[in-house]
Amino acid sequence: MSDARTDCPFCEIVANEDIDARQIYRDAETIAFFPTEPAVLGHTMVIPRHHVADIWELDTHTAARLASTTLAIATAIKDALNPHGLNVIQSNGHAASQTVMHVHVHVVPRWEHDRIGRIWPPESHYTEAQKDDAWEALREAVRKVRTR
Repeated sequence: MSDARTDCPFCEIVANEDIDARQIYRDAETIAFFPTEPAVLGHTMVIPRHHVADIWELDTHTAARLASTTLAIATAIKDALNPHGLNVIQSNGHAASQTVMHVHVHVVPRWEHDRIGRIWPPESHYTEAQKDDAWEALREAVRKVRTR
C-alpha cells in the first residue's frame, strides 16, 4: 500500500486540506464525508485514511475497519434520516465507474421514487451454460484465493 498521494482528492480530505469537505466522522483509520455532488441527501462516502487505490490493494485489517465504519454510518443514516432503504456501493476501476482511485464506499439512503431509480437491469439473458461456466471458474478461483 502506498502513502498519501498529492494528486488524490481523498488524500487531501485525509490531510484536512479540503475545507469544502463535509466530514461526519473521523477515526484513526477511516473518514466519512459527503461527496460534493450527492446522489441524494445523506449520501456519505467512507474511505481509509491511507491511500489504497482499489479493493484488490486492501489488506484484511483495513477492509475490516472500512466495513465497520460503513456499518456505523449506515446505522446513523437510518437513525437520522429514516430512509426507505439503503444502497452500499463500492466500485473498482473505470468500467465500474470508479472516478477517484482511492478505495471508497458509498452509503446511499434511498426513498421510494427518488431520482436514482433502479441500479440493476430488470433481467439478464445469460444461458445456463454461461452461468455454469462462470460458477465453476469462480469456485475454482475462490479455492485458490482461500489457500494463499
